[in-house]
Amino acid sequence: MKAAVWHGKRDVRVDEVPDPAIKEPTDAIIRTTTTAICGSDLHLYEVLTPFMTEGDILGHEPIGIVEEVGEQVTHIGPGDRVVIPFNISCGHCYMCERNLQSQCETTQVRDQDKGAAFFGYTKLYGQVPGGQAEYLRVPQAHYGPIKVPEGPSDERFVYLSDVLPTAWQAVAYGDVTSGSTVAVLGLGPIGQMSCRVAAHRGARKVIGVDLVPERLALAKKYGVETIDAGKGGVGDAIRDLTDGRGADTVIDAVGMEAHGAPFGKAAHQLVGMLPKPLAAAMTERGGVDRLSALHGAIDAVRRGGTISVSGVYGGMVDPMPMMQMFDKQVTMRMGQANVRRWVDELLPLVTGDGDPLGVEDFATHRLPLSEAPEAYRMFQRKEDGAVKILLTP
Repeated sequence: MKAAVWHGKRDVRVDEVPDPAIKEPTDAIIRTTTTAICGSDLHLYEVLTPFMTEGDILGHEPIGIVEEVGEQVTHIGPGDRVVIPFNISCGHCYMCERNLQSQCETTQVRDQDKGAAFFGYTKLYGQVPGGQAEYLRVPQAHYGPIKVPEGPSDERFVYLSDVLPTAWQAVAYGDVTSGSTVAVLGLGPIGQMSCRVAAHRGARKVIGVDLVPERLALAKKYGVETIDAGKGGVGDAIRDLTDGRGADTVIDAVGMEAHGAPFGKAAHQLVGMLPKPLAAAMTERGGVDRLSALHGAIDAVRRGGTISVSGVYGGMVDPMPMMQMFDKQVTMRMGQANVRRWVDELLPLVTGDGDPLGVEDFATHRLPLSEAPEAYRMFQRKEDGAVKILLTP
């Protein structure tokens, strides 16, 4: 089969690789019909390369058709249309029973001291072959796959794999209620959808912050008040729009590769020049992030407000302004999305009449899998208005 394969920093190729096969009675094999490039995939393209191995298959946002199932998989069968959550969870362990599927104790990557395994994302998270491929082996398929109806386009459902539950959790963790003011830092895929979810859940005012004109324009189409971060003074601009207080909730949808953090960027570049084993050890024990977005969130949130972090961070010695956080009495929640936790709330929004979250036109680019290398370059450089790219195997 053909798959998008990692070969090195900024080096993704489409290779011919062996077809997957059933290994466990809880496995399934799906034929991928649509798969997506996630903003998190760009971390593998640029920063997290010490944890990658040449030949790793990328991707964790697939939808497809079931080809084969193991003997313990009964809720889906060949011919069913399914979305695959990015995290791999069992559904019955201590963590899954508490709706913390991203911490599943059955698939936890204990040798790396990490939570649940997930598809296409480095040895830190299990080095499980990913979904930017013609076929995918799905472990824990007795629980994970989300069965969706035939008929509507893949765009209706593919975002259940990651974008929708991640944005939904970001808003839920932000304690957004009717009448809230919400600021979203970063208007990539998760930031855009977080804005839409916050408005859907009753936020009085949603403010989006980014540097890219096309992303600001897209958010405006959905009623978001926008701030161009390139002009500076983001915290003051948010306070000006929120009666001088700051936002009730600030969602950091940027993460470790924020602009405006020269020290963190230099650290990333220096670590990237080290031999791979040394670079990995340095990142695990002494890694730092570009923290301008997170520090901006702390500045922009009102006193007593909540910060919800959905952008991925990887540092171990990140400096934090604890005096400011303590003085402002800030609540902070974060973590990988617990996909299955939110599915029951999300399914009616993508299967019912209308399209309240705008999923059908959410993708800015639809390309064949063969063009994955160019798609990664375009997305990483933020060219041609790229916000969300779907690939068709």
